[in-house]
Amino acid sequence: MAKVSVLGAGSFGVSLAVLLHKNGHDVILRSSTEEKAEKLRKGRCIPTLADVVLAPEIRITGDLKEACEGQDLIVLAAASVYIRPLAQAMAPYIKEGQILVNVAKGIEESTLKTLSEQIEEEIPQAEVAVLSGPSHAEEVGRGIPTTCVTAARKRKVAETVQSVFMNENFRVYTNPDIVGVEIGGALKNVIALAAGIADGLGYGDNTKAALITRGMAEITRLALAMGAKQETLYGLAGIGDLVVTCASMHSRNRRAGILIGQGYTPEEAMKEVKMVVEGVYSAKAGLALAKKYYITMPIIEQVNAVLFDGASPAECLQELMVRDKRSENNSLAW
Repeated sequence: MAKVSVLGAGSFGVSLAVLLHKNGHDVILRSSTEEKAEKLRKGRCIPTLADVVLAPEIRITGDLKEACEGQDLIVLAAASVYIRPLAQAMAPYIKEGQILVNVAKGIEESTLKTLSEQIEEEIPQAEVAVLSGPSHAEEVGRGIPTTCVTAARKRKVAETVQSVFMNENFRVYTNPDIVGVEIGGALKNVIALAAGIADGLGYGDNTKAALITRGMAEITRLALAMGAKQETLYGLAGIGDLVVTCASMHSRNRRAGILIGQGYTPEEAMKEVKMVVEGVYSAKAGLALAKKYYITMPIIEQVNAVLFDGASPAECLQELMVRDKRSENNSLAW
């Protein structure tokens, strides 16, 4: 049994707390305020996951120090834009070699750093790992079979995370390619916005398949330029996560995209979804990384035009269709 804390009492944080408790661990779930923690202590569930109940043994707190000190492993389950502030706040309570597992997905717009890089900057004494893959909270909390991947700089750290999380319904693979896992997880949300926009416009399965396939090509080009391995992008954190996020109504990014395609502004869509739409925050960073590494990413570019330049979703999708003729894969010889 391990002492595990989950920082963040949103949908995924609650689902992981339930999973970790079922695995036999001593679990603390930390909410962002004591007021929210008290409400959760009384109700033992959240509105977005009303059928996922927190067992009495799961301790709920609003105290960050209590949630960090003396724990074997700490899960960071806050939205990506809050990861650096959270890391700064928890740094004084983290001991040398303590394992931190980030489950958020995103890229910092101002620095273009991945979330693990941000955590390592703020808490250099920690061992940082990431957990990613096709894993909607609505299904993880209910024990529906799910498979993920954990990446870390040290094999022992990844294997520890694997052992803590894995059970008969939650299978975890290890991977040394932390860059590939994080880039795949962050940018699939932007492609899912595009897939949702296509759905909202009334387009069909052909369109979505094209966006998923070509979106994967864009993500892979960038990830490889950043030092990732192609095998990672063809795995759970790449194509696996991309497919589920583009196809499922559990996906807040797809749902926001559908609303935008139906005529909502991006701001109205995010308000309607009532949860953080990570793809909106990763879109600018993805485009900036494309420019930094001289990578062509037309889908990411058009999503940015819709989100931030007021461009017409229909015209942006049409723009993708009338681009210059080219080969699907330049590495293949005739």
